Amino acid sequence: MATVGVIGLGNMGRGMALSLKRAGVAVLGYDAMPETRGALAAEGVDIAADLATLCASAELVVLSLPTAAIVEEVVAGPDGLLEHAKPGLLVVDTSTSHPDTTRKLAKALEAKGMAMIDAPVSGGPKGAITATMTMVIGGSDADVARAMPTLEAMSATRVHVGPVGAGHVTKIINNLLCAAHLLTTAEALRLAQESGVEPARMLEGINAGSGRSGVSQVNAPTWILNGAFNSGFTMKLMRKDVKLGTDLLSGLGLEMPMFAAAADIWADSAASIADGEDFNRIVETQFSPAKKG
Repeated sequence: MATVGVIGLGNMGRGMALSLKRAGVAVLGYDAMPETRGALAAEGVDIAADLATLCASAELVVLSLPTAAIVEEVVAGPDGLLEHAKPGLLVVDTSTSHPDTTRKLAKALEAKGMAMIDAPVSGGPKGAITATMTMVIGGSDADVARAMPTLEAMSATRVHVGPVGAGHVTKIINNLLCAAHLLTTAEALRLAQESGVEPARMLEGINAGSGRSGVSQVNAPTWILNGAFNSGFTMKLMRKDVKLGTDLLSGLGLEMPMFAAAADIWADSAASIADGEDFNRIVETQFSPAKKG
């Protein structure tokens, strides 16, 4: 089986690399941070000393990076993939990135005989380590088909939503909805509480009806009502994702008041909820799980 390179070995990249290894894939990892490389090496994953070494072996490269700017630097910057990789390389970007960046990099790679698909993920670190993530994929039919064995080894659900960039558009929209659902669910929990209804029992009713969402079905019982707030996804990351959404709206010249209002609340919450806190703590702008209904 061809070697798969994984670039970015943080919480998500680590889980994906280990899932690939567990599936019998030859994995070669790389991260800019030596301590991160060392930690994954201790778990049995082969590590490249630099991108040039990784590119010499890998036929497919998975990116798991924090921002669109870092994705661009790794692909097109000095000492990046465009400089070192051979024709035929397929890049799979699982990061939550900006579709404009994705399309630009795909064209640059294509000009050198390489290809790119975007396959941003949902499911968090737990989904990465257990290969139960969901991927929304943008790319040509041929490139997606070529990547599919690798994608299947890392995820449980895969939806091909269109050409290159479509995956990142879809993921940004998904994250905007999640951001809004957390806020509306917080208000629903408070409304139940103030009305004398136990919030957990109210959610049982909501989840049996048309008002349910991923937040009401998963986030609320798993991380909010019990006060755990340990999803592994931070306020900083969610604020970054919301900013990607507002940037997309601005770039298209669109005014969408509901998304804009949600984005404002997320931005303003920085005054009271630190970047390192769990992203579910946004509910505390309206609701405290310490209170009983």
